[in-house]
Order: sequence, then structure tokens, then C-alpha cells
Amino acid sequence: MDLSLFYFADDSTRQTAQRYELLLQGARFADTHDFAAVWTPERHFHRFGGNYPNPAVTGAAVAAVTERVAVRAGSVVAPLHNPKQIAEDWWLLNKSSNGRAGISLASGWNRGDFVLNPNGFDDRSRSTIDTVHTLREIWESRSAGEPGEPGGSGGSGEPGEQSVAEATVTVNSGIPLWFSSGGSPDTFAAAGHLGAGVLTHLASQTPAVLAERIREYRKAFLASGFPGSGHVVLMLHAYVGQNESEVERDVRAPLEEYLISAMNLMRPTGDSRRGPDELLKRARLAVQPAYEKYMRGGSLIGTVGQAFSVAEEFSRLGVDEIACLIDFGLPTETVLNGLNHLDELRAKVAPFSRTDSDY
Repeated sequence: MDLSLFYFADDSTRQTAQRYELLLQGARFADTHDFAAVWTPERHFHRFGGNYPNPAVTGAAVAAVTERVAVRAGSVVAPLHNPKQIAEDWWLLNKSSNGRAGISLASGWNRGDFVLNPNGFDDRSRSTIDTVHTLREIWESRSAGEPGEPGGSGGSGEPGEQSVAEATVTVNSGIPLWFSSGGSPDTFAAAGHLGAGVLTHLASQTPAVLAERIREYRKAFLASGFPGSGHVVLMLHAYVGQNESEVERDVRAPLEEYLISAMNLMRPTGDSRRGPDELLKRARLAVQPAYEKYMRGGSLIGTVGQAFSVAEEFSRLGVDEIACLIDFGLPTETVLNGLNHLDELRAKVAPFSRTDSDY
């Protein structure tokens, strides 16, 4: 089993010179300690995830300070973008990083994010699948341009005379793709049928449901004739320390705040009849079930031994890689110090393997 680092900070309001210190220092650590990848997201139009407006940009920053670790988007919201732009951005990142790029494509779920493409929400699932085909066509250097479409200039210099695919004939067709899913069986199946991996989480599914989704994904992948059996990445909150009580003391407040921010994104509230203290109190109560889930086996928060047991169980369920979400509100220095313990865990879980997966 592999471990990677995953970023999705909820605080985009902290304007300091060290705003991206954890991203870059964490990436350097991952690069020199055999972590598989560094994942950065595409933000919501909300403070949750707001530090990361474009994973191609943050990915380029990560690539610039690393040499070996994979540089991945977790995720690109496909319906918000022209797929040809996605193809060019990530082709460049892949080339400049010596072939380390990877993309997980999301269809999107929050209508508020579709300010970039207001008409794209209803057909977002189909649009995402179409994007996979377009990306692969471009990366295989087959023409994907249409007459009159900007994509370069030919002898006359007129827009649209040259397609994007023709302008980037040296594209590496090996850029791996994943589908991001909160547990939708249709998304898992689509990923399998298209020969893509899956990036998922536990916010909206139980481990038992995840295990069933993985089984169906593997069946679809194999039935479609692709080599191997695919690749499943599970995002989990992660902070590993030496003492269980000290770890819980450190993470309680920041994790609760992080969960409240996520809850506000999913279920915005504006009850003006209650004061801010009362609203915060109610919000803390509302997120307690999620907090307890993450603290009792739904995350890599705890000691090395506790986290090892969690990772071992998810490996048994079919997970190939755990993407460790580390920027959920702890001080940067605390998180960076904790990476040494996370690396201990990485070394312990590295022997876990699935013989039917070589994605």
C-alpha cells in the first residue's frame, strides 16, 4: 500500500507570507521519503478549499520543488473547463516534471461552483466522461479540434487552422486518470469501464459500502479488457503522533472547525435569529458524529499503531493508496513535525499489496 499527501485547507482568508509553506515543505518531505504523490484540489467558491483555485498551478509549484513524487490533481472539476485547456495545462506539467503528472476528474456536486459554466450542471456526469475521451485523444496526438476553434495558427495565422492535438504532437499519452467519487456506484462503474482509477473518501459512505463499490469497480475494469485491475485511492484525514491523548487534544478543535466549514459548504445556514455563539455551539454538536467517526477508525489520526490498524483494514477492503489529508487546521509546524511519524506508518504499510492490481 502507498501513502500520499493530500491538501484541501478550509481557510482561504489567512493572508500571510507562509500561506503555502505547508504545501511546499510537505511536498519536499514526501519527495525525499518515498511517498507516492502530492494531491492538490480545485477549490469550491467558498473558504473550504479556497487556498487552491487551480491544481495545475499548485501542481507546477509542487513539481518545481520536487524530483520524484507524483504530482496529481485531486480534483479537476471537468464540466467547468474546456477539456483542451485541461489537456494542454497537464501536458506541460507532465513534460516539465519528467512524467509525474496525474489527474482525478470530478463531475462536481455543488451548483454554486458552476459560476464558470452555469449551464453545465445538469449534464455534468456525461460531460466528465466526454472529457476523458477528449483528453486521451489529444494526448494520443489525434486531432480533436473543430473548424473555427482556437488551437494554434497555421500558415495564415488564422485561429482554428491548427488543432490543439496537432500543436502538441509530443504529448505523453501515459498521464493517468482517476474519477473522484463520494460513493456513487455509477461513478465507480464508469471509472472501471473507462480504465481509470478512483479517488474516494468516507464523508458519504461507510467502509462496508466502499468495499462493495471497489468490488464492482474491479469487475467493470476487468470486463472492459484493461490490464491489471485498476487503482483505488482513499482520502483520509491524517495526523500521527506518539501519544493517543496528546493527538486527540491537538486535533479536536481544528478538526471540528474543519468539519463545520465542510458542513456549511454542503448545507449553508443563515439563521439570523441566533447569535454567533449559539450558532457555533449548535454547529459543534452537529459535527460530533462525523468527528467521532474520524477519530474511531475513519482516519489516520492517532498513534502509529492505531493508524496501522486502520490502513491494514482498508488494504483488506481493496484500497491501493491512502491520500493523507494533512492541512485540516493544525499549525504548520505541528503538521510538519508529525510527518516523521506518518513516514513510520508509510514504511510499515508499504509491504501491503494486492497481486491483482498493477495500475
